[in-house]
Amino acid sequence: MTQDRSPAESRNKLSGTVFGPSVQSGSIRDVHIHGVSARRLPVPRQLPPVPVHFTGRGAELAQLDALLDPDGPPVVVVTGTGGVGKTAVAVAWAHRVSERFPGGQLYADLGGYSGGEPVDPAEVLGRFLRALGVPSQDVPATLAEQVALYRTCTADRMLLVVADNALSPAQARVLRPASAGSRMVVTSRGRLEGIVAEGALLVEVGLLSAGESVALLARPLGAERTSGDHEALAALAELCGRLPVALRVAAGRLATRPRLSPARMVAELAEETTRLPRLSTVDGVSVAAVFDGSYGSLDPTAALLYRRLALHPGPDFDAGPAAALLTEDEEPSTALDDLTAANLLAETGTDRFRFHDLLRLHAKQTGEADDPPPVRDAARLAILEWYWLGADRADRLVTPYRRRLPYQPLARPRGLPAFSDRPQALAWLELERVNLLAAGRAAQEHGHHELAWHLSDVLWPLLLTAKHYADRVEIDERGIAAARAWSHAWAEADMHKRAGLAGTTLGHLADAEAHLETAIQLFLEADDPRGVVDAQEALAALYRESGRIEDAADLLRQTLAANRILRDDRCTGLSLISLGRVLSTMDRPDEALGVLQEATGIFGRLREVDPYNQVRADLALADAYTRLGDLVRAEGPAADAAHRMAELGSEYERAQALDLLGQIARGRGDPGQARRHFVAALDIFTALGSARAGRLRDQLAELEPG
Repeated sequence: MTQDRSPAESRNKLSGTVFGPSVQSGSIRDVHIHGVSARRLPVPRQLPPVPVHFTGRGAELAQLDALLDPDGPPVVVVTGTGGVGKTAVAVAWAHRVSERFPGGQLYADLGGYSGGEPVDPAEVLGRFLRALGVPSQDVPATLAEQVALYRTCTADRMLLVVADNALSPAQARVLRPASAGSRMVVTSRGRLEGIVAEGALLVEVGLLSAGESVALLARPLGAERTSGDHEALAALAELCGRLPVALRVAAGRLATRPRLSPARMVAELAEETTRLPRLSTVDGVSVAAVFDGSYGSLDPTAALLYRRLALHPGPDFDAGPAAALLTEDEEPSTALDDLTAANLLAETGTDRFRFHDLLRLHAKQTGEADDPPPVRDAARLAILEWYWLGADRADRLVTPYRRRLPYQPLARPRGLPAFSDRPQALAWLELERVNLLAAGRAAQEHGHHELAWHLSDVLWPLLLTAKHYADRVEIDERGIAAARAWSHAWAEADMHKRAGLAGTTLGHLADAEAHLETAIQLFLEADDPRGVVDAQEALAALYRESGRIEDAADLLRQTLAANRILRDDRCTGLSLISLGRVLSTMDRPDEALGVLQEATGIFGRLREVDPYNQVRADLALADAYTRLGDLVRAEGPAADAAHRMAELGSEYERAQALDLLGQIARGRGDPGQARRHFVAALDIFTALGSARAGRLRDQLAELEPG
């Protein structure tokens, strides 16, 4: 057999930088490529915009270009004093080179210098994983598992990560993507020597030159206003310490106040005496002097909002808390526009705002100087009650049947969120989850114990569906402490019951049992038979999880009888679900079937619809059919339960349905399908930190390979 061309005559050439595989060959004929279609992964584009007045920094940008060398360092630390423009440099460079990273660009502000606790790396990893296409319910609960999944998700993607305002190496280190072609830029006021020692490039960002500073000031003013004021602008640049954040604020003041001359502004800044302790330049002029000058030019409404928004407990906010601080005659959107135009607030997204860390400190100190303590206390309370009122609206829509204690707000906040349906209410609770947690802490810290308890209580619908067990432990513990400080036995009992439920799911059975026994005792002391029965039902669930099946069945028969006496249909249905599940566990599926059919009938005719527990009843009924060996009648309801729980956002129960579907598939002799269901359920239980994950691993180990 002859060839058309000898190997010696073959020619091919590969040049340039190649990312990914390549094939070199002599003669190729009839090549057919067959690929498996896959879900298209999202490409995150999270970089903030480049500041409009970004000036200079050619040397720093050139240093950053070293990251583009395939043999160069994978990480760079951009360091410098606060407000020097580290973020602007990092973001400007990242935009310049974004096309070189087709896997996307991730950005996170780590909050290392915000005055509060730095952002937990687990929180950032959770956001990154979701941005990379991992569903919220599949994000693991522990940092170690998140890091492992993040490395898996980034192993084959060329990503650029910007980790802004890192306080320590540990905060940023876990955010480094895994692939060799990816790069990370970290900004920090410190040098992060631990990361540099590991091979990161260090880029120091200094003050702008005198000429660059004047150019930054003059750019928004136009030639007509600056032609005769060069000396004044140069003096102003020096008074601003040639610090970009101060220069931008000064330029904003001049641009929005046509009658304010640079010379007059120089005179104003020279007279300022207020200083931010940490932010002085070598010239002895502080950023606070610039901030104070800008603050002094605000109209009264914007100035009031600036001072009082510094009392906001969380990282960002929308216009709602701003409205809570103003009267009916004052428009929050106008004041917020004024603050963002003056660079005193930054927009983080559509209608969401945040303070720069230094500006928050300045606003707080200004408020302490300008507003008497009672005024500040009232403003803080208005913000905290705004969050409670919004969450209360969501709570009543999602779980209208729930027992609540009354709370009478002292403030009358406006601008509250409105929800048209259950998913919208739950989405708002998730969006504001961090702020709601922070509001609860602030209420407790400032002695508003009744409100602190209510801010714990009102998060129940989110915890019921999305679980958030790490948050839930904190929320329940704070609720117990707040109830004690409030001296309200019923409120304390209810939080002990919730802590017991969470502990049971997490496998902390001894602590959970202690909480539930305390709850029962406190409900007895409060003369609340409904509360006693609810806590006993939770205790029965603990007995079931700990293998004390007979004790669980005995206690559930008591609670069922008590609920019938109390003529509470919904709670009777809940007792029937719990008793039916226990009877199934005791290999008495015939008896369980009757109990569960009664439960489904009750939930089908409730006046206040409870879709979550209706599906729980259907799922328990499918389990009973499975144990009876009637897999045909079991499979449909189990599959429907998995789908409906996903729609409701109830991942724990969806995992239970997937587990049951795995058992059904195994019973049908389909180990491959069983394994797929078990793995899906295991992923959810593991992410939620549930003790059920261990049992599922055992079930998987028992399956034959498939």
